[in-house]
Parts: sequence; C-alpha cells; structure tokens
Amino acid sequence: MRFLLDSHLPRALAEGLIRHDLDAVELSKWRGGDYRSALDALVLRAAYLERRVLVSFDCRTIPPLLKELAEAGEHHTGVVFISSRTFRSDDVGGLLEALRRLAAQGGGDWEDVIVFLRRGQTGLR
Repeated sequence: MRFLLDSHLPRALAEGLIRHDLDAVELSKWRGGDYRSALDALVLRAAYLERRVLVSFDCRTIPPLLKELAEAGEHHTGVVFISSRTFRSDDVGGLLEALRRLAAQGGGDWEDVIVFLRRGQTGLR
C-alpha cells in the first residue's frame, strides 16, 4: 500500500511509516510540492496514476467529490478517512499503529475503496 498523506497530517507520521518500511509521502513534498494547494480532484487523479491511497481528515469535502467521480465513471486508488472523533491530529503513535495495521490487512487492490481509520483496525471492506 502506498500512502499519500494529506496536509493536515503531522510530518512525523510519514517519517514513522517510512521507518516501518511503508511507502508514504506527504502531500506537501509529493511530486516536488506541485500538488500542495491543488484541488482535491486533481490530487485524486494524480494519486490514481501512482496507485497512492489518500489518507485525510477531510471528511467534509472529499466524500461529495468521490461521489461525483463515481458518477462520472472515474476511479481513485482508495481513500482512508480519519475522524477527529477517533484520532487527534497530533496522535502520531495512534495514527501510525492504525495505518500499519491497515496496510498489513489491506491486501493489494484498493481501487475505489473508502474506509474510516479505526483504532485496532480489523475487518476491512
């Protein structure tokens, strides 16, 4: 699983995932920072080309966008939503552990998969 971490996630999370041999990159650094302020639709389309799963706290604007993409017959590589009710944005340890479990359980093809990250992540899809 190749993670693309949205801009609201702590830098230490990407570093921790990489230390655990997971492929993770921050949106602000991905592709030379070209997508740091890009529209979400452009980010999702570019992530699809690299087979990167977007990880985001944005549970407000991305879900309607995913619906629009589906209605237009477009695909995405997968989105992992994080609720602020489940994780604080500075809970690097909790986020790291949950994403590690997700990657271990997630299998290969994440096309058009949407999940909410949970503590003790189990039972995907």
